[in-house]
Amino acid sequence: MKNLKKIIAGAFLFAACMFISQSAFAQKPAGKPWPAPDAAVKKANPIKSDAASVKEGKDLYAQHCKSCHGAKGKGDGSKAEKIDISCGDFSSPEIAKMTDGELYWKTTEGRKPMPSYKEKLSDSERWKVINYLRTL
Repeated sequence: MKNLKKIIAGAFLFAACMFISQSAFAQKPAGKPWPAPDAAVKKANPIKSDAASVKEGKDLYAQHCKSCHGAKGKGDGSKAEKIDISCGDFSSPEIAKMTDGELYWKTTEGRKPMPSYKEKLSDSERWKVINYLRTL
């Protein structure tokens, strides 16, 4: 009887641990579709993607984007858990399919909960962030 109680208690403990771990890593829903205008999709990046622009983009990303999007762009930054939708994964196929112009437009315009960076970063700084995102 004592062994049965231990087995049952162990099973409950295991189930509780599984529930907690699944809840902690549950996928958040994506936000509503966010299509960029055709003109933005076709816009080319005027900043050459070289070591210097990627380095500056990485530094800007760390300062302005990392807290939500995470160090590796997986959407797992320190503020991400407080946001009710996914922050996106910059290494995902969906993001890889986007043009630089689309990413630039989204960074420029923002959409709740993501702020606009139109006034926070210059045009060239936003393009350099895009150059860095392409390395993730």
